Amino acid sequence: MFSAALPLLFLLLIHGSAHSVSSESEAGSKTTLGPHCTTNPPTLDPASGAGHVGKLAGFNTYFSGSLQSKLAVLLASDVYGYETPNLRKIADKVAAAGFYAAVPDFFYGEPFNPNNTARPKDAWLKDHSPEKGFKDAKLMVRALKSKGASKVGAAGFCWGAKAVIELAKIADVQAAVILHPSFVTADDIKGVKVPLAVLSGELDGAYPPKLLKEFDDILRSNKIDRFVKMFPKCSHGWTLRYNASDPAAVSRANIAHQDLLKWFTKHLK
Repeated sequence: MFSAALPLLFLLLIHGSAHSVSSESEAGSKTTLGPHCTTNPPTLDPASGAGHVGKLAGFNTYFSGSLQSKLAVLLASDVYGYETPNLRKIADKVAAAGFYAAVPDFFYGEPFNPNNTARPKDAWLKDHSPEKGFKDAKLMVRALKSKGASKVGAAGFCWGAKAVIELAKIADVQAAVILHPSFVTADDIKGVKVPLAVLSGELDGAYPPKLLKEFDDILRSNKIDRFVKMFPKCSHGWTLRYNASDPAAVSRANIAHQDLLKWFTKHLK
């Protein structure tokens, strides 16, 4: 279903605030980091979170929770990587809900650094492409299953959403969530084979209401259980890179986190 306060959706369309986007949208068809992907960078903290860092499938990984649950959730980060404190907080919430959360370092110790002029975003992305992220995510899913996980879900944020969608297209996981995605097109959505939640923001110009509605229509037509939601007054990255001193921003992020937890509870438990 499309959940976005439908009157808001149609208001945006009627008044032209949602620009036209084709299936191969500019946001998804070009493998480049748009400005929305890198705004408001977090302060990374390798010691953050209630869990611990270990190795899995060769990746440094933040773990939270117990594998005794047999239910694992892979969290694929945005370009700032697995040491983002707010991402680890989400992993801790996932663990508290009864899952084994794993946040791998898919950037091999090199998250995007906007202050590193020697590594501009296109050069960085060439070495850390979403396609490489998908290959690495498959290794992680396989490793989680080999450690005893009977079901695996995956959530992807911005850059990580593309890897998660690719997992969903080959049914390598049992459920998926993408939050303020990048690089994901309507053609990708056509290939999804598992239950999918799509959480996007009203102010994220790369994924306007018209495109979200197209995603929802495709999933409904393909009889894929779905939850497509647009959050009013939210920009790209709002679930991770929010202002912790802004109660409204914190509340909107927490609602998205709860939607994520409800989706995995519904489809993994």
